Amino acid sequence: MLPSPPTPHVPALGSAVSRRAFLGGAAGSALGLATFGARAADEAPALIEEPFAPLAMPGRIVKVTKGDSLQPNGLWPKPEAARLMLERAMTELTGTNDLGAAFARFVRKEDRVAIKVNGIAGRVGATMATNKELVAEVVRGVIDAGVPATSIVVYEQFHSFLAGTRVIDRNGVLDPAFPAGVRTTFHDNSDATMDVIRVCRVPTRYVRALTEATAVINVAMIKDHSICGYTGCLKNITHGSIINPGAFHDHLASPQIAELYAQSVVKSRVVLHIADAFKIIYDGGPLDRKPERRIPHEAVYVSTDPVALDVIGCGEVEKLRRDKGLPSLKSARREPSYIRTAADLGLGLFDLDRIHLREVRL
Repeated sequence: MLPSPPTPHVPALGSAVSRRAFLGGAAGSALGLATFGARAADEAPALIEEPFAPLAMPGRIVKVTKGDSLQPNGLWPKPEAARLMLERAMTELTGTNDLGAAFARFVRKEDRVAIKVNGIAGRVGATMATNKELVAEVVRGVIDAGVPATSIVVYEQFHSFLAGTRVIDRNGVLDPAFPAGVRTTFHDNSDATMDVIRVCRVPTRYVRALTEATAVINVAMIKDHSICGYTGCLKNITHGSIINPGAFHDHLASPQIAELYAQSVVKSRVVLHIADAFKIIYDGGPLDRKPERRIPHEAVYVSTDPVALDVIGCGEVEKLRRDKGLPSLKSARREPSYIRTAADLGLGLFDLDRIHLREVRL
C-alpha cells in the first residue's frame, strides 16, 4: 500500500493553466491559496505557499532524434542515448536547464508518482516494449525533482508485460539501473478498489496503481493496432489501467478510448506523455508478430497533450504504410477515429495547424 496522498494539485491563480484545469479539473480540487500557521490580529500576515500547477501546453510536442542510438542488436537504445535524448526533450519542452528542473514542472516532492509503461509486445524476446533504458531516465528525472524513490511505482497490466520492458526480469527482480526503493506492480485486470462506474454504458473500475497515484507519467509507444488502428498515448493509459479492457474494444474501440480517458480519475492524474519511439510498428501491431514491419525511428517525443501526440504518432504510422505500399488505416477499415473524438471531448488538439512540433536532432 502506498502512503497517504498529499493535498491534491491546485492551479495557481494567474499562472499558466494546469493540465487539470485544461482537462476539466481534478475531482475535489479547488482554486485558492493556502495559508500556514495561525496568527494573532496584530501579527504580520502568514506566508502564502504558491499552489502547484503542473505545466500544460496543449498542442506542443518536442521530438528529439539521434542517429546510432540503438544497441548492436537493433532492439534497445543505448543508455547514454536515452539519457541525452530525454533530457534534451524535457528541457526543450519546459524551458529549463536540467532534467530534474524539467520534471519539477510536473511533479512535486509530496507526490506519489506512477509510471505507466507498455510491454505487451515485449513478452517474447523483448522486441517492442517500452525500454528500461528510457524508463530509468524518467525515474531519475522524477527523483531529481525531489520525489523519493519510495514514492515511485512503475506499473503494467500483467507480470509478463512488465518483464517485457526489462524493468524487472522474469523472476520479478528490479533491474539494477533503478534506484533502491522504486517499486513495480502489475494489476492482472483485478487490483482495483474504487467504486464501479459506467463508461459507454459498460461497468468498469480503474486500477489501484492509477487511483492511488497523485501524478501519472505515461511512457507509451507508436504502434499499429489490429483492432483500433493505432495505439499510443491515449490507449496506453485507458486499456492498461482498467479491470476489463476487452469490454471496450467494440467498434474499433471508438469512442471508448476517448470516453475512458475523459474520466476525471484519469484527467486529474496524468501530467506528462513520453513516446518511446526508438522503433515503430507500422503493421501487425500491437504485438511484434511481423518483425519485418518494425522499423527503427530513433526518437523520443514529449508532450502534455495526448491527442496531439497521438495525431503525430499515427501520422508516422500512416507515412510508413504509404511508403511500404500498404493501405491507409481508413482503407484498411481500422481508422483510429477515437483520436478525433478525444479532441471533441476537450482532451487535446487534433488540428495539425494548431499543433506545434519542435524537432531537435542530436
